[in-house]
Amino acid sequence: MSSTPSLPACPQCGQENTYPDGDNLVCADCGFEWSAKDGQTTDDEAPAGDGVIRDANGNPLADGDAVILIKDLKVKGSSTVLKKGTKVKSIRLVDGDHEVDCKIEGASFMLKAAFLKKA
Repeated sequence: MSSTPSLPACPQCGQENTYPDGDNLVCADCGFEWSAKDGQTTDDEAPAGDGVIRDANGNPLADGDAVILIKDLKVKGSSTVLKKGTKVKSIRLVDGDHEVDCKIEGASFMLKAAFLKKA
C-alpha cells in the first residue's frame, strides 16, 4: 500500500507509506497515528510527538544549536560523568532514541534531548 501524493510522510519515522483513518493519519510502517490537522501547524506551535526534536522545556532544537545539560549524566561503560550545566555547542540531530550527537571535551556522545535545554 502506498500513500497518495497529498498525504504527508510519517512525522515519527519519515516513511511515506501513510493512509487516512477517520480524522487521523496512520503510518503503515511504524504504526504511528497523528491527527490530520497536525500538518497545518508550524514548528513552534506543534504538539509533542510531531517529529520535531524538543528540549526538556519543549523548545524545538535544530542542527548547530547550543544546549546545556540539565542533570549529571553518567556515561555508560565508563566512570566519566557529564556535569549538570555543561554547555554543548554545535549539536547535530539524528534519528534514534538518543536524538543529539555532539562533542564534549573532544569526545563524541549521543544524548537524549530530554536532558538538555536550549542555551
